[in-house]
Amino acid sequence: MLEFVARALAFLIGFAIVAGTVISAVRTFVLPRSAPDNLTRVVFLVVRRVFDALNSRSQTYFDRDRIMALYAPFALLTLVPVWLACVLLGYTAMFWAIGVPSWLDAFRSSGSSLLTLGFAPLDSLAATVLAYTEATTGLILVALLIAYLPTMYGAFQRRETAVTLLEVRAGSPPSAIELFKRFHRLRRMEKLADLWVTWEIWFAEIEESHTSLPALAFFRSPQPDHSWITAAGAVLDAASLAASTLDIPHDVQEDLCLRAGYLALRRIADFFSLPYDPSPSPGGPISVTRAEFDAACDELAAAGVPLKPDREQAWRDFVGWRVNYDRVLLILAALVMAPPAPWSSDRAPKTMRPSLILPKRR
Repeated sequence: MLEFVARALAFLIGFAIVAGTVISAVRTFVLPRSAPDNLTRVVFLVVRRVFDALNSRSQTYFDRDRIMALYAPFALLTLVPVWLACVLLGYTAMFWAIGVPSWLDAFRSSGSSLLTLGFAPLDSLAATVLAYTEATTGLILVALLIAYLPTMYGAFQRRETAVTLLEVRAGSPPSAIELFKRFHRLRRMEKLADLWVTWEIWFAEIEESHTSLPALAFFRSPQPDHSWITAAGAVLDAASLAASTLDIPHDVQEDLCLRAGYLALRRIADFFSLPYDPSPSPGGPISVTRAEFDAACDELAAAGVPLKPDREQAWRDFVGWRVNYDRVLLILAALVMAPPAPWSSDRAPKTMRPSLILPKRR
């Protein structure tokens, strides 16, 4: 009787392990929405700890960047053997539960079935059914990664195209100040509306792609000094300055770009369970100081960019916009180890490591 209970319990535990593994794969690659998964989270964070250790002796940012460029691909590929190991463990328990004499024989039967080697004999209908389902599960898990790599790299390419084009307009590293100086020098200030539209769409795309396929957040740009998060910060600062400080006709499109931007960054931060204030006060503290703001205004004025005469009100308005994305911009820059850029990664925390345990989502 005790043996029967033990085998029944082993079957249920094994089935739960396999079911949880399949659900993890579905959440990671198939489900078209933000769905954090504990197993995937643990794999990425454990691999991150390894890469942080490798980075501990790096002397320059470029050394760290060269190492971290391998982090996301390596963590992504690590998922498959972890999933297969979980399936192997779960089916080992189920093979033992249906009457395989020993755990070693059950392990041998499970491995033979998972890897479709076929060296372990199948003596019963139940064992045959388990072998077929395990082989199918293993093939599906491998196929999921292979099938979704093109999707991920397609989203990566669209993201990086906009980031690269921003260098032409805002320099490298990207800066809102440099963007306005170049637009004014080229007499294209009236074309800023096109920029806001382009980046509003870009923010909507990264919100979807970086929460449904979160590994994308850690895929680094082809150029070491480029980053999706520093580009996002430069555009958001440019829209904030345009709305608060520049003496140009107000364009509602810059407001829409700002809202799309800080909502996208907040939802990505929510996915990774990073702490921030979801309802900041309009006059709350920001990481940009008044001295930095005044220096930026002086630089713009020296370049001939028209500014509003009331700088005190411009500062208050800028703070009112920046406070919506200030914290999430900095913590995401720390999370992905972004290259140095003004008003974003240059003041981000040194490290940002989410906990291994997935906390309750907002």
